[in-house]
Amino acid sequence: MPAPTASAPASAAAPAPTPDTGPGTAPGAGRKTLAVLLLVPALAALVLWTFAWPAARMAPRDLPVGVAGPVAAADGVARELERHAGAFEVHRYEDAAAARSAVENREVYGAVVVTPAGPELLTASAGSPVVAGLLREAVTGGAAAENRTVPVTDVVALPPADPRGAVLGASLLPLALAGAATGAAAVLLGLRGTRAVATLAGASALAGLTGAALAHGWLGVLTGNAWAEAGVLALTVLAIGATFAGLATLLGKPGFGLAAVLTILAGNAFSGMASAPELLPSGIGLLGQWLPPGAGGSALRSVAYFDGAAAGGPLLVLSLWAVAGLTALALGTRRRPGPAPVPTPDPTPVPATAG
Repeated sequence: MPAPTASAPASAAAPAPTPDTGPGTAPGAGRKTLAVLLLVPALAALVLWTFAWPAARMAPRDLPVGVAGPVAAADGVARELERHAGAFEVHRYEDAAAARSAVENREVYGAVVVTPAGPELLTASAGSPVVAGLLREAVTGGAAAENRTVPVTDVVALPPADPRGAVLGASLLPLALAGAATGAAAVLLGLRGTRAVATLAGASALAGLTGAALAHGWLGVLTGNAWAEAGVLALTVLAIGATFAGLATLLGKPGFGLAAVLTILAGNAFSGMASAPELLPSGIGLLGQWLPPGAGGSALRSVAYFDGAAAGGPLLVLSLWAVAGLTALALGTRRRPGPAPVPTPDPTPVPATAG
């Protein structure tokens, strides 16, 4: 009869508890909780800084304005503007017609025309209602102290349906979200090659037509050529969607995060659509115009209110983002290796048993 064996104590058989384990707690839960507690405040601080810092530092920086009229009188006006060091970039024009043409072509935000009766101010609230108000305050403030009035003409005015430009400024975030959803869907659904490119292009075109129908036809806040507006909206969505799809194809999940920073976070905050790029901190406004939302907003403003003037640069920026993203999407999917073949085990002979 076999001898009985001693059983191990229960305390020795059970594993010792660890700080991250316990009833209902997965291993590593403590570290994950700590990571969330640190990440959320950091993300909130980043978003707050991105949007609040440019708004808190808003001021004119090399804001292009025009001066027209007789040389001696125009020199006096130019010196008054240049007293604000670094605030204005003064452009000289021969007469009121040349100054008005410069405003209409988006060469300057406004112009002071010196006439025998006194100075007149030309503005373009469609270019930026904030800048139009700033110029009105700067030019008419001194005249009011002397009990003089300065006539103000809004050369390119915003439509009555959007007199403060609020709707136009708020249009970038929906465009960014539409582009992000389109690009993410193309990747997550596993679309490849020409099918992925065609899906992005088709969805962007439909988004552009829908946006133009709402903003131009229903709300009446865009007053240019409806087809041109639809084209700009579609190209903006395509540039953002291609950025999401291309970066996600090349970098995987981190690509989604990088695209979100470029297009939704920094792209909207640095676009200058709520004010003007020249009112943002130095370098930030320029950076915003090289990102898809800023370029799309500037191009949309041009085609909606200025008959397409100064739209070439922003359209080029959008095209570069779209081409780069679509190229990354096509090349990345083409180079991605397929699933590795599953090896099949060799059949082993079964030894015969003796009968």
